[in-house]
Amino acid sequence: MYLETLEKSIYDLITETSTNLPKDVRRAVSKAKAAENAGTRAAMSLDTIATNIQMADDNVSPICQDTGMPTFKIKTPIGVNQLEIKAAIRRAIVTATKNSKLRPNAVDSLTGENSGDNLGEGVPVVKFEQWEKDYIEMKLILKGGGCENKNIQYSLPAELEGIGRAGRDLDGIRKCILHSVYQAQGQGCSAGFIGVGIGGDRASGYDLAKEQLFRSVDDVNPHAQLAELEEYIVEKANTLGIGTMGFGGEATLLGCKIGVMHRIPASFFVSVAYNCWAYRRLAINIDPTTGGINEWQYQEGEKVEFKEEADKSAEEAATRIVELRAPISEEEIRKLQVGDVVKISGKMYTGRDAIHKYLSDHDAPLDLNGQIIYHCGPVVSKDDEGNYHIKAAGPTTSIREEPYQGDIMKKFGIRAVMGKGGMGPKTLAALNEHGGVYLNAIGGAAQYYADCIKGVEGVDLMQFGIPEAMWHLRVEDFTAVVTMDSHGNSLHADVDKSSLEKLAQYSDRVFK
Repeated sequence: MYLETLEKSIYDLITETSTNLPKDVRRAVSKAKAAENAGTRAAMSLDTIATNIQMADDNVSPICQDTGMPTFKIKTPIGVNQLEIKAAIRRAIVTATKNSKLRPNAVDSLTGENSGDNLGEGVPVVKFEQWEKDYIEMKLILKGGGCENKNIQYSLPAELEGIGRAGRDLDGIRKCILHSVYQAQGQGCSAGFIGVGIGGDRASGYDLAKEQLFRSVDDVNPHAQLAELEEYIVEKANTLGIGTMGFGGEATLLGCKIGVMHRIPASFFVSVAYNCWAYRRLAINIDPTTGGINEWQYQEGEKVEFKEEADKSAEEAATRIVELRAPISEEEIRKLQVGDVVKISGKMYTGRDAIHKYLSDHDAPLDLNGQIIYHCGPVVSKDDEGNYHIKAAGPTTSIREEPYQGDIMKKFGIRAVMGKGGMGPKTLAALNEHGGVYLNAIGGAAQYYADCIKGVEGVDLMQFGIPEAMWHLRVEDFTAVVTMDSHGNSLHADVDKSSLEKLAQYSDRVFK
């Protein structure tokens, strides 16, 4: 009975973490919404994010389709069987994956095969610590790949683009942290949160940085200098103009938490763990005799509820709204400009890393001329009749496809690609030459976009696993923003340039 109850407690923790954003994070998002300028792309993005948070809660479905690498940190009393806990975690993970609370994310690094159940070598991550208290504390964070890829580690002293030399002191640390926010841009689904680890070695520094992400957004660092630095970083990061989704705006960073540990004389690391706005971490206190939940953590204070207002905000933010239905002609594409809001109806096809690599060497499984490719790895369920249903379907970070994208668009006649965070100069040149556009969907808004998907009409290349397969989607009023057009314009390049210029104003020494 104990093991069954324990497994149920862990399953509830996984489900709640994946689907219900914590109260402190909701308050931070609400504060950012209030501070943003109305009628802007950033305001539209925050309204979509808020709507998505509420939909995920109401639907008990993943906030973001990338449910990340499940990472558990557990403290147990003396005498508790940690092997039983680890086995219960693995069973709960399998059940949560089967019930579409988690996306199957465990991929063999050598073969590329997806295990399908989120189990594999080193997956999930489970770390134990023993303590003298009489209950089990279990913390869980679901940190997706988009923000994980924007983690960064600095070895001081260092010369940093835009902000100059960072020395081995508190002011050098300050420069590293500000630079870490700049380099993330919109690719990590800003507005985000950062955990910072000062000192240690390369491994323990990152671990300390991630540990900071388990702190409450509202807490105050007990170390006076670090408390001052945390406040400084949030204030100044929000003057860089990166904004939500990297669209520009007032809200770039929602929280900063910093920890410190000793180091050896030769090494001075500053490690930064970036986390997107979909800041999914929760914790429970478990009775070690029954396996039941005694208490949920991060439940203090007001729980902000959000209204569904994203569609109205999109209309207010648009230079103009353009209806798109594939196949799209080059003439239609050439009329689109950066800033236009598009509403897509009809068909589009998903394609991520495995698909882009495959298409670079093979023929496409269907005619893609004039079509739209969506950088997305959805959460998918299958009913008893064998029909597929999309449970969560936000965009993935597009820059990973930069080596392939332009060539594939020209090879197959693709007219539009959609993802988040923008792409680089090679893709921009191809859009100009071929007649194509890049569309930026709102990162993490997996429920909002799943609601726009009215059916699954087929799937190809399932050998790559559910997230990497090519799904044929029928959509209605699927909203995104043109951020790279066929005339050589890129909002992402413009924001990167302007934010780098703003970063330079913080190059002078601040902390003695």
